Amino acid sequence: MSSQEKVLTSKDLRTGMRARVAGVEEGQELCPRLLELGLLPGTEFRVTKVAPLGCPVEIDVRGYRLCLRKSETGCLKLVSLEDQEEIAG
Repeated sequence: MSSQEKVLTSKDLRTGMRARVAGVEEGQELCPRLLELGLLPGTEFRVTKVAPLGCPVEIDVRGYRLCLRKSETGCLKLVSLEDQEEIAG
């Protein structure tokens, strides 16, 4: 992660946002399952829907859509790709 990358929490996810998995926190029960679903470090995804109360969140990752509770994304370290596009552009 560079100093220009904005670190996200699951609360920051909004419809249309693009993000990347920067890492995984060890010791979380759900993390192995999320890794099996393709949410590996370096994987980019787009948020396609966020429920009215913020849970669940639907993401488009590796060509399929995945719905996750915000509690399930808690072990993922996420980085926004939105700021990087503004810096590059």
